[in-house]
Amino acid sequence: MREISVQQNQTDSGVSAIVRAAPGEFAPAARSGSPRWRAAAVAGLYSLSACLASSAAVAQGIPLIRDAETENLLKDYSRPIFRVAGLGSHITMRIVKADNFNAFVVDGNNVFINHGTILQAKTPNEVIGVIAHETGHITGGHMAQLRAQIARDQTKALLLMVLGIGAAVAGGATGSSDAGTAGTGLALGGQEMLMRSFLSQRRSQESSADQAGIKFLEATHQSGRGMLDVFEGFAQQEYVSATYQDAYMLSHPVAADRVARLRELVAKSPYVTVKDPPELQLRHDLVRAKISAYLEAPQTVLNRYPANDNSLPARYARAIVHNCSGKCDQAIGEVDALIREKPDNPYFWEIKGDFHYWAGKQREAIGPMRKALQLAGGNEPLMQVELAQALLGTEDKAVLEETITLLRRAASNDPGNSTAFNLLGTALARKGEEPQAEAAIAQGRFAEGNIKEAQIFAKRAIKHLPTGSPEWLRADDIIKYKQSSE
Repeated sequence: MREISVQQNQTDSGVSAIVRAAPGEFAPAARSGSPRWRAAAVAGLYSLSACLASSAAVAQGIPLIRDAETENLLKDYSRPIFRVAGLGSHITMRIVKADNFNAFVVDGNNVFINHGTILQAKTPNEVIGVIAHETGHITGGHMAQLRAQIARDQTKALLLMVLGIGAAVAGGATGSSDAGTAGTGLALGGQEMLMRSFLSQRRSQESSADQAGIKFLEATHQSGRGMLDVFEGFAQQEYVSATYQDAYMLSHPVAADRVARLRELVAKSPYVTVKDPPELQLRHDLVRAKISAYLEAPQTVLNRYPANDNSLPARYARAIVHNCSGKCDQAIGEVDALIREKPDNPYFWEIKGDFHYWAGKQREAIGPMRKALQLAGGNEPLMQVELAQALLGTEDKAVLEETITLLRRAASNDPGNSTAFNLLGTALARKGEEPQAEAAIAQGRFAEGNIKEAQIFAKRAIKHLPTGSPEWLRADDIIKYKQSSE
């Protein structure tokens, strides 16, 4: 898979969170039912820290999807909200490869949203409502409060555990089964007490985030109906076993009185009846079709978008599925039909180039990729990387300088893009600039979270780089970097 790529990050333990899917394969997304993700949904996701200081808040162990079309749609959803919230332009939307409905914040710089949220949301307003709610958590300082409570509760839990073990040991020494049972009950009771304390604070924060979110939506002249629809749906899950509840429900406790208050706020808004613009709804539907086509099983996609559905999103999805299923010629023809209908859509040109690339036709891929980059404004980092990769694939020395320029621009504008740095290393090596190539690869490994290899390449590079040069300084930073766990 290349159009929608999965960024594989490392956890502190060095265990990868997900394996990137190859072309035509569909990697299983993390499920809300797995122990790791379910536990994270309750509390841990809020306390995760960025893995790399110089990367754009790459989160530990969270599998991220990179796709220009989806990222730009989320930027258009979120920027007005962030602006009225006083957060400026430094907040980044991150797409998590997980098919359940969830969104969360871990710091004041990133909002994470599962691809399953976009796929399940029928309107832009639903996603915008979720973003407004999560922005309320950022402006309310809820992550700092939660981290402080977790630190306190860890101490409480340790004391309760010690008391529980002490009672159990005393029961064993005296031969009293009652004392041993009391110890077990004390430990379990302590855990329940901590969870009640945690949920009490979370519900208070959720209500606060609702009110802030509605305020942001009103300031941008948007309806709160989408937010309400989302939480009304989750309110129904309170009567369902936790095993089957969505992660968003677990990390965002919903109560009937909270939904009632939210319903009142939405009804009072002068923008309650405002609908999403048709062009924004179309973009939303196209992104949903793309996500479905790349990340769901082919038959699921064809059932969702049957042959008798002639809408633009349905034809988009079928073209991607046909290409991923090996019907490349049919897929190219379907994309050409999309381009004839919407010649100014950069993402249709992008997937045409992508299809050629994966068919081993690098030279044929270059033209459509150039067109895509031009239509996108000429400075889209992910498209710059795709075009550079196609140029490198031709092994034509005449395009080497253009390739290096593209990759340097992409890496500068998207410093967390490890592919840009790794390809830049390849291009510089072909040019004979070995120290600069090793410095670039060091940055690529660093962006991946592979600190050990990053420092190996940086130490090789710094020996031959001019002292004080930009490359030397970056290599020196990598060498001196120490992980917080060390």
